[in-house]
Amino acid sequence: MVSCLICGPKLAACGIVISLWGVIMLAMLGIFFTTHTAVLIEDVPFKEEDMHNDPPHAIYDLYNQVGYNCFIAAGIYVLVAALSFCQIKLNHRKEYMVR
Repeated sequence: MVSCLICGPKLAACGIVISLWGVIMLAMLGIFFTTHTAVLIEDVPFKEEDMHNDPPHAIYDLYNQVGYNCFIAAGIYVLVAALSFCQIKLNHRKEYMVR
């Protein structure tokens, strides 16, 4: 029988904690970027020509793109959390089998 056990229980628990924090943080950032929060303007990668070519729409499109990137990264963190959860389950099963 092939085991998919990659890490121990402590590393898997750490992966869940960090992933949950990443999901919460990136989801909030994604929401704030897609609502065009002015405080986050420093994190929007706009160029000087974006200010001259229909400024509001070009900047809003960049805000939305950064927001979507945050949502994608949050989704990746959800997958890492699921992998960590599976690793915890496999570690518990292995521990139960040894006893």
